[in-house]
Formats: sequence, structure tokens, C-alpha cells
Amino acid sequence: MEEITTYFPDLTEDQKDKFTRLKDLYKDWNLKINVVSRKDIDEIYTRHVLHSLGIAKVQPFLPDSKVMDVGTGGGFPGVPLAILFPEVEFHLVDSIGKKIKVVNEVAEGLGLENVKTFNCRVEEINGQYDFIVSRAVAQMETFVRWVKGKIAKKNKHELKNGILYLKGGDLTEELSIYQTAKIHPLSDYFKEDFFETKSVVYLPMKYKG
Repeated sequence: MEEITTYFPDLTEDQKDKFTRLKDLYKDWNLKINVVSRKDIDEIYTRHVLHSLGIAKVQPFLPDSKVMDVGTGGGFPGVPLAILFPEVEFHLVDSIGKKIKVVNEVAEGLGLENVKTFNCRVEEINGQYDFIVSRAVAQMETFVRWVKGKIAKKNKHELKNGILYLKGGDLTEELSIYQTAKIHPLSDYFKEDFFETKSVVYLPMKYKG
């Protein structure tokens, strides 16, 4: 937990409580349905929670925003972000039912009332969102195709509506076709070695009515 409070010192007692309980909930569920690798579960705060919260360093979400987490897996980055932004509506989407089952149980265990889950492909979602977040589920070109038409028209944030994507490694080639993409290295925000090759990619997207 220290990793979280170091970088997010203004957490409420309720948020601290939720982040504290999150680890045991994932440990318990991971024994039944493996959503976090065995070696990562002991480092869940750095490799999963803090990694997810890197998005918040690039763009904090305003109350009454809507955010969709595509390919959420076990609930990352959606669950940590939902704890950090209780007044934001999060829709967590994954096509694999057992992963969504874990997310549902964790969200219920933590009392997260701002999380809704969808067990389907993202193309089947009809909503529109301020931001679409994800953690390296596909090449950016594929991902953009999946989420086309799901960006809200009105911009409320400092950054224009679009994608906030957690990616690792050299992204030069993958992002070469996107002139407006901006890479935010997570090593600018977090000192742990794990973040040396990790980034948040921001790609603004236009509303398509």
C-alpha cells in the first residue's frame, strides 16, 4: 500500500481502506480463477494498481465523466481508477466470462457502486465515453478500429476526449501513423524500476455522430 500512498497522498480513509482490501480479494479469487500471474500477485500494488493509476497522472477524471475499460481482464486499469475517482462512471468490458466474474466479485467486495461490467466484445457496446482506457490488449491500429464511434462529443477535461492506453517498450513504429499521439513515460511519475519501459499513450479521437 505504501506505493500507492506515496504517489497519491490525498486519498480519503475510504479509498485507503478499499486499496488495502483489494489485495486480499484478488489473492482469494486468483486461487479460483487465475487473472493475475502467480509471481505478480505479491507485487499487485506496483505491477497492477500503481500501473493502472498511471493514467490518473496523465489525466485525472472529472466527476460525472464516463470511462470505458476495454479488455479489462481481472479489472485493470478499471478497478483502481474507480476507487480513485468514485464520482466517475466506469464500464469494464471483457469477452471472457470468468474474468468478468472476478471483476464483479471484487467490485462487490469493495462496494464500488460506480462500476458496471459487460461480458461481450467492445464492438457490441453502444455507449459513448469521455475516455477509453486499456492495458495493451492489441496493437493501437486494431484498438482504434474496435472503439470507433464510442467517443463522446463534448470535451470536459484538459485533454480532448480519446484513448489513454498503457503500453510498454518502443512504440515508435506502432504509433507512426498517429500524428496526434503523445507518449507519457511512467518513469516521469513513478521511481520503481518496473516503470522504466512503461508508458501511457494518449490519442485524441473525434466524435463520430
